[in-house]
Amino acid sequence: MNKQSIFRRYKLDHLLGWLVLFGGWHFFRYQDYPRDTGWLITGLKVVDLALMVYITNYLLIPRLLYKKQYVLFGITFLLIVTGFSFLKMYLEGQIMNRHSLFFNNFKGRFYDNVIPHILLVSTGAAFKLLMDYARAQRRLGEVSKEKAEAELNFLKSQINPHFLFNSLNAVYFLIDKQNTTARQTLLQFSDLLRYQLYDCNSDSIEIEKEVAYLQDFIRLQQLRKDNNYEVNVQVGEEVRGFRITPLLLIPFVENAFKHISHHSNQRNFVQVNMARQNGSFLFTVENSKESLHRSTEPPGGIGLSNVKRRLELLYPQKYELQIDNNDATFKVALNLHLS
Repeated sequence: MNKQSIFRRYKLDHLLGWLVLFGGWHFFRYQDYPRDTGWLITGLKVVDLALMVYITNYLLIPRLLYKKQYVLFGITFLLIVTGFSFLKMYLEGQIMNRHSLFFNNFKGRFYDNVIPHILLVSTGAAFKLLMDYARAQRRLGEVSKEKAEAELNFLKSQINPHFLFNSLNAVYFLIDKQNTTARQTLLQFSDLLRYQLYDCNSDSIEIEKEVAYLQDFIRLQQLRKDNNYEVNVQVGEEVRGFRITPLLLIPFVENAFKHISHHSNQRNFVQVNMARQNGSFLFTVENSKESLHRSTEPPGGIGLSNVKRRLELLYPQKYELQIDNNDATFKVALNLHLS
């Protein structure tokens, strides 16, 4: 992790900015306060301003302004700025042992404290809005670029679908009618291709179709495994009636089958669970794996990296992805917020 990433992760740039403000404020105003409490009064002013800025930027703007509750945002903003300003004036009077300071010249003190705070906090909010807008535009550009690249790659690799399905139909009728397993497998393979060629052209798709696609893929994978491999898929009855990005979940399942263990005397398994709880779609995939010292390649790789990137672009701040990689199992848990 580079220094810039550390600064951003732990908000050290914020801390540095407030320290610079504290130093500048104290340097230019220390002569206005008692010598022994000047630094404390300056710290009070900086902390008071910081609290108003952070409450506005990280609570009021996301929860009220971005949800178009403009009147409530304006009223709450004025109440917070006014309340913190008066609290700061009161504490300042206590520190200076001038208890009448809070009441004397009320109009002048209101003008000297509340009005500047409204302007300063509004300036901080304006920077927040500009930064959020810039991030949103950058994200839209990245999504458009990735979508264009995906469509181009799809066109490059696409086989004429009519020829492909006609060929599959021909093979289907060549298979002996008694061989129901082979016929059923070919139909499942045909459904997989049809889903990828036709159903995945839109930005979102019904969860029922995505689940059916995953189940067909898993059934095909099971044909490659013997009785020493256990595959279990559980889909909750409530997993229906919403849409997600197509082909979002398949890399997790592919990764599980790619890295499943091959023990002869231990349990080899792939466990897939899907549920819907409290407005979220919960998707977990867990597989047994070779111990770290025996595995020839690490689990994950390009597939999981790509799906992480898609989640960041398509579901910003609307998902939690947890990956648990230990010596015996590999587990991925995705929590996708639907609202």
